[in-house]
Amino acid sequence: MTTLIYHMCRREEWDAAAAAGVYHGSSQDAADGFIHFSTAAQLAASAAKHRSGQRDLVLVAVDAAALGDALKWERARDGALFPHLYGPLRPEAVRWTEPLPLGPDGRHLFPTRSESA
Repeated sequence: MTTLIYHMCRREEWDAAAAAGVYHGSSQDAADGFIHFSTAAQLAASAAKHRSGQRDLVLVAVDAAALGDALKWERARDGALFPHLYGPLRPEAVRWTEPLPLGPDGRHLFPTRSESA
């Protein structure tokens, strides 16, 4: 079974990365020194805290095992372990991307896909 982790970014950032063949993260990721990810259980709270009200986002699902030793699980919000990628995200690790629209209540609407690839 594949364990998926998730990254949210602006569509324009992801489109530029897709064209370049590698993703180095958002401006926030660059400032922090790693690419931020969330587990499925952490996703809604992460979106509310860091991407509240933002439009034109994409959700990127990544195979955690494909990231190797560059992926570190570190304590962050409320002491929970979050996946952080110390290095670029390569396209072969990405399982799918989906738009992340806002619902009528201003919260993001997440795709209804399986946790596993």
